[in-house]
Amino acid sequence: MSGRIGKCFARAKSEGRGAFIAYLTVGYPDMATFGKGVDDLVESGADILELGVPFSDPFADGAVIRSAAAKAVADGVGMEKTLEEAGRIRERHPDAGIVLFSYYNPIFSMGTERFASEAAKAGVDAVLAVDLPLEERDELLDALKPCGLTMIPLIAPNTPLERVKESAEGIDDGFLYVITVKGITGERRDLPAELSSRLDSIRAAVAIPVAAGFGVSTGAQAETISKHADGYIVGSALVKRLGETGSLKGGLS
Repeated sequence: MSGRIGKCFARAKSEGRGAFIAYLTVGYPDMATFGKGVDDLVESGADILELGVPFSDPFADGAVIRSAAAKAVADGVGMEKTLEEAGRIRERHPDAGIVLFSYYNPIFSMGTERFASEAAKAGVDAVLAVDLPLEERDELLDALKPCGLTMIPLIAPNTPLERVKESAEGIDDGFLYVITVKGITGERRDLPAELSSRLDSIRAAVAIPVAAGFGVSTGAQAETISKHADGYIVGSALVKRLGETGSLKGGLS
């Protein structure tokens, strides 16, 4: 894996840590504060940025991200503005991995080929389509690959290991996003006791990096996950803090 995402994981591994993957909803609480939050995160050690595309029906997300998405949508932020902002972020942070976190409707509405082309021009590395199952992903993946992009598969807590292996096939310079808990996004006080063994099994079964998210909100949780995965993903805790304080200096603290 010689692309930006692969290099991010390799750098984290060489430093003896898990890669820090940070999610923010684009345009929340406003575009200027969002941009500052991105800069704060990169300066604080975030390796990969997940840019959440505001969508009117983010059914997989909890209250924090749903509220953030609603505010951004009301402010007129959608796929077009997200891609414009991704381009500005790429100019400021040439080495950071950039993943677009989206539902499939905004991608389909733009047209998969146009979307792939525009995302590549903006410097995006990969796309996570929350509601696009394995059996239906080829239409998007086939449009992304010629543009040098890939997909990030979501792995549910109950996904059988054989299906996990299938999900990893054909994914170049990406990673598996393993969902830590059943349900929607949001901060959790505790992560499932069986998560460590689950991550160990998945990591042993695939050749690409494995990262875990949903519910990760503390440094201790991130450290625990990093013992069994290649990276950890933090979202709701960062979105909430940015909305409340306008700053993400210090990253996950």
